[in-house]
Amino acid sequence: MYPVPLTREELGASMHSFANDLFERRPFLQRIAELYEEVQVISSLYISSCTNLLHNKDLMLYLEGSKFNAVLTDPIVPCGQILALHLSIPSVFFLRGLPCSFDLQATQCPDPPSYVPRTFTDSSDHMTFLQHVENLFLKSSESFLCNFACLPFELLASDVLHRPVTMKELLSHGSIWLKRMDFVFEYPMPAMPNIVFIGGISCGKTKPLSQVSDFLYEVC
Repeated sequence: MYPVPLTREELGASMHSFANDLFERRPFLQRIAELYEEVQVISSLYISSCTNLLHNKDLMLYLEGSKFNAVLTDPIVPCGQILALHLSIPSVFFLRGLPCSFDLQATQCPDPPSYVPRTFTDSSDHMTFLQHVENLFLKSSESFLCNFACLPFELLASDVLHRPVTMKELLSHGSIWLKRMDFVFEYPMPAMPNIVFIGGISCGKTKPLSQVSDFLYEVC
């Protein structure tokens, strides 16, 4: 436990607002502009919390003295990875995916915009010429948005680790990537040996559908 400059309710309200804006149907350029504003807010919340953790001297001394074997973290907020590098221990990433394909970049997996549709485009892997152009434009805008959002974390990591660090380099030190994905729902892609697909691990056990069960009973 460590103090942070915001309440759970404030964080929940910000994330709820971000999720609503993320999935609301809007024109493409308007969606990009509003996403940029939301990223500013969310990034500032997380960087504030992360700074309080990494600059908490008593907590850092405790963590250094505890000799942990590894850090299990969701790299969408790279605070855990900064901590892992500071403690010189391996990190295990537990994630669904990362914005701007940082997970693919950090693991050196191919991510060609000519084939892989970007998030929010609603395109399939069979795109028209205009959809290809939109896809390429969004990939370019991702670089701007993510570099802006990640800059505070890069500066914080550089301060803690006492050397210049980029987000891509930071995440490239992940020892194991546990990805909550399954190719039943995702586009096939090459994967590195340290990427393990565990799609469905966070799903609750559901009861059988009564109508389906009755139908199977009658058929059998």
